[in-house]
Amino acid sequence: MDLFGYAAPAVVTDTSGEYRAVRESVGLMDFSMLRKVDFAGPGALELVDGMVTRDLSRLRPGQIVYGAIVDDDGKVVDDCTVAVIAADRVRFCGANDRDWEMFAAAAAGMDVTVTPFTDEMPHLCLQGPRSRQMLAALTDADLSNTAFPYYTFRDQVSIAGVPVFMTRLGYTAELGYELWVSRPRALELWDALVDAGRAWDMRLVGMTALDLLRIEGGFVIGGVEYDASVSPYECGLGWAVDRDKARLRGRDGLERDRLATTRRLTSVVLEDGGDEASGAPLYSPAPSGGRGESVGLVTQAVRSPLLGGRTLGLARVEATHRGPGTPVVALVGDREVTGEVVSHPVYDPERTRAKEKP
Repeated sequence: MDLFGYAAPAVVTDTSGEYRAVRESVGLMDFSMLRKVDFAGPGALELVDGMVTRDLSRLRPGQIVYGAIVDDDGKVVDDCTVAVIAADRVRFCGANDRDWEMFAAAAAGMDVTVTPFTDEMPHLCLQGPRSRQMLAALTDADLSNTAFPYYTFRDQVSIAGVPVFMTRLGYTAELGYELWVSRPRALELWDALVDAGRAWDMRLVGMTALDLLRIEGGFVIGGVEYDASVSPYECGLGWAVDRDKARLRGRDGLERDRLATTRRLTSVVLEDGGDEASGAPLYSPAPSGGRGESVGLVTQAVRSPLLGGRTLGLARVEATHRGPGTPVVALVGDREVTGEVVSHPVYDPERTRAKEKP
């Protein structure tokens, strides 16, 4: 499948097995399509801080933060992570080529070198409750929760003899790590992980299984939960806007939408529909049956293994209708399918598994 302009496997072996591997043991994915940019120079932290919605001044070197880039009107361009290496060195990861264009424009006249390096450093993602154990057998580095906590990174970690830039985060709601490796040694690292993974029931994971994992975990993706017309508050990223930071791009638009935007991201369970419910408009039930007023939109739906195959979707829903248990009607093709809003996200909402302690 085409993912942000790069070829990515939809299915490697079978979706069910790939999903179970990440939930029960460990799975390996290729995330090399994510856009990566390095910033170096005295104004590096200032430049990136002025572009993202999070307050980077709160971070210590070694920490990572998740947030968004918005345009001048406060609409979402991309969701992203930022790693602070030092005051004069910052590393960015997103999924939209507009990120680089916006950074390059903002850097004009600043003493900052902006270097895109997406293709120079492939990006492997190892996720699952046994991922730490598997990696611990391949490195002398201390991977304990104390030494390497959630949303931090380590540079030049040797994994099977290959140096990597290693982050502890992911997109699955499980314990996991991302391994950035120089292009000449990427296949060496891949092969080492595949060989080591046999002892841990590791599976290679395609994007169809990843959709199951991310929708259960409540993670958003560009072009699905948001586009250039959507504010962070509508697509579940409002919490990632640090409104009190000194420099906040799109501040006026963000404040307008915080007060005026009536839809919020949540999860819905439908009686049927599966993938076909993706994009389905949502309505309140009419008193006489069928559908009443419009209350939202399913962004993407899947048959959730967690829910025994029932249809689970992420949805942007009117705030007045987003309480768990609120009934909805989805128009799936020409069928009216009943359902309800449920607690969001449905899988491990406190992220206790991703933050797992040994």
